[in-house]
Amino acid sequence: MKAKYIIGALIVVAFVIWGASAFLKTTIQYVSIDTAKHADRTVQVMGKIDFDQVNYNSDESRLEFAVYDAEAADKTQAEHMKVVYYGVVPGNFDQATSVVLKGKPVGDEFVADQMLVKCPSKYQGEGGNEYQDMKKHEEAVNGAADGV
Repeated sequence: MKAKYIIGALIVVAFVIWGASAFLKTTIQYVSIDTAKHADRTVQVMGKIDFDQVNYNSDESRLEFAVYDAEAADKTQAEHMKVVYYGVVPGNFDQATSVVLKGKPVGDEFVADQMLVKCPSKYQGEGGNEYQDMKKHEEAVNGAADGV
């Protein structure tokens, strides 16, 4: 009877180890730009777009641009990474404050399989730091409703 329990426990432990290793292999980490340049597997990296280096080739559906560290105070001093993305340019790409890229480096370029564009919130003011004044919003909405 003890042998059955031991064998059963070993099978359960083997499946737990197998499941954990499979899970860890499929997770995609957020990494810095420097780490993303040298990664040997698919990673996620977040950065700000350097709009001075954007180029789209519509014949090949190839978007080339550079990103730099999202937390850098000055883009000229920040580390840059050349990115290549194949596909349709997101409609709000030109308004983006930053992007999240999933991909891996190929040569001196980071080839992004997926791109998530982060845009400023519609609930922020024009400066981007303050949130919309709800009193002014309600006055505008109520004033527009009263005037109709």
